[in-house]
Amino acid sequence: MAENKLKKEIESIKERNARVEADKAWETSWARRIMVAVLTYIVVLLFFLVANLPNPFVNSLVPTLGFLISTLTIDFAKKEWIKKMRKK
Repeated sequence: MAENKLKKEIESIKERNARVEADKAWETSWARRIMVAVLTYIVVLLFFLVANLPNPFVNSLVPTLGFLISTLTIDFAKKEWIKKMRKK
């Protein structure tokens, strides 16, 4: 009985770890970054069009590129922060 319970708990932990690893992989993936960048571009473009602002197709690139650059610097900052925390 106890052996079956232990096996079930181990399998449950393995399944949870697989889900956590998949979620982490998604959060750091280029597929996610590109999807968010495309959606950002579309939303900003629609806003610029509705607001009748000049050059909406070009000007919508600015916040989109800002998002992409921020994701690159955030990863770098996160790694540096983790290194610093591990030294403590």
